[in-house]
Amino acid sequence: MEDILTVDSATRLGPDAEGRIVVCGSHGAVYAAWLCAKAKVRGVILHDAGIGRHSAGISGVIWLAGLGIPACAIDHKSARIGDAADMLANGIISAANDVAAVHGCLPGHTAQQSVRCLLENATPADVELPEFGETRKRVPNTGHRAVWAMDSIALVRPEDNRAVAVTGSHGGLLGGRDDGMPGVDLFAAFFNDAGGGKDDAGFARLAALDPRGIAAATVSCQTARIGDGRSTYDTGVLSRVNEVAARLELKPGMTAREAVARLVGLG
Repeated sequence: MEDILTVDSATRLGPDAEGRIVVCGSHGAVYAAWLCAKAKVRGVILHDAGIGRHSAGISGVIWLAGLGIPACAIDHKSARIGDAADMLANGIISAANDVAAVHGCLPGHTAQQSVRCLLENATPADVELPEFGETRKRVPNTGHRAVWAMDSIALVRPEDNRAVAVTGSHGGLLGGRDDGMPGVDLFAAFFNDAGGGKDDAGFARLAALDPRGIAAATVSCQTARIGDGRSTYDTGVLSRVNEVAARLELKPGMTAREAVARLVGLG
């Protein structure tokens, strides 16, 4: 249908999203929700990413209600994160904000039911969008390697080659395919595992980075707020590592701080 748009990441929303109902593979935290509001969507369905620490996986869904934008989240066990087509086909709603609930979207409904409700009832909101604030910060360290905390892996820059990126992004692959992210050859990258979820989608990016020689790890969504790179660094505990990271003696159960300290001390 013309008024429905599926997109695997909120970072890829363009002008064609304006005024449409969007099914988006991103987590439902505030950064992704802000990108949806910036794109002027009429309504959106995001992924609950395991809900996780401080309910970060649905925090943006709730935040959008304040802007008058209906939003729902898909249960991470019902559909793969980063895969909007799977979310639309198989997703079950786990959370809906007040605006979406008024339109008939409720937990337990299918994504398709909720999309129909939004198509029939939602109207474009006149949004005055607040600035989101800085989403990329340098992490001081005594090693020789730069460390950046960033809320999305999409914020990696060309000059970050061989740096360590501690991100708030989920560890899934967009559309279930290797998308070439990050666009530079980092030394290491950390992600949120989004609860693992259907088909262990929240861990899928780790193995994809092995052939590029990039050490990669996820932190448990219960230990760090998804969508918040600084939280990944401050409180994250590793849940899974790829082969490159394992060779560098990173392992599940290690804190992200401990893992970063080891990486910046390596030659």
